[in-house]
Parts: sequence; C-alpha cells; structure tokens
Amino acid sequence: MILGDLSDTKRVEALHPLLGKLFSYIKEHDFLSDSIGRIELDGDRVFINNDYPILRSQSEQVIEVHRRYLDVHVPLDAPEIVGWKPLCDLKEVQQAYSEEKDCAFYSDRPSTYFTVYPGQFLIVFPEDGHAPIIGEGRLRKICAKIKL
Repeated sequence: MILGDLSDTKRVEALHPLLGKLFSYIKEHDFLSDSIGRIELDGDRVFINNDYPILRSQSEQVIEVHRRYLDVHVPLDAPEIVGWKPLCDLKEVQQAYSEEKDCAFYSDRPSTYFTVYPGQFLIVFPEDGHAPIIGEGRLRKICAKIKL
C-alpha cells in the first residue's frame, strides 16, 4: 500500500509502466464535472471508475482484495476513511475470490484505519486487504484499475 500526494507521484510511477499515464490523466482531468461511470484509458489494462458511493460505517464495511489489478483510490470532494489488513492475516472469507470480478471479500476487521484526503492517492496491491468508502454521507471519488 502506498499513500501519497498527487503533486508528488514521480517516484511511485516507476513501480508500474502504466502509472505515469494514469497519474497524468488524473492530474489533467476534472472528474467532478464528469458523469459517473467508467473511463477507459487503455481498454482493460487501465481504466477509471468515477463513482459517488454512499459511505459506510467501520462495522458495516468488509475487506476486499484483488489479484489481477492495482487499485488507485482518489477521493475528490471529501476525506475517505480506509481500513487495511495484510492479505496474509485474513482468515474469515465472506465471499470467495471471483476471477470474473477480480475480488474476494473478508469479514475480518482491519488492523488499522487511516484517512485519504482530496489531493491524495492510495495505491493498493494484491497483498493489501482494504475496506474503502468508510465515513458518513456520500463521496465523489475515483478508483482506477491497472492490470498487473
């Protein structure tokens, strides 16, 4: 997992050849003016989900993990609380991994919580169990996917 500022992405762009393309697009684009939905930058290799979810409480939100994609979370108009626990410590499978959806869900409670603010990004790797969209109300955010 990496938490950082959108103004300082150069170092992390070296971790995957498509991160530079993604961050350039994110920095140049006004997602709040866009419609909710999927934006394809490079087919299924790089795409962005522009979303407006209802936030959940810590006790309601479950942990998710992915195998084929990196997640890049960027809150747009309010802070987002995210829970985290390493995949190796997850034991309580709520929904087994779906190859089609690239997702599994766990009932375990996160070992830590932190806040991601507008202007920041969170990169989540396959070994990062994460419980996003925690808080009250609604949140405009993007969650980009980069194929590994």
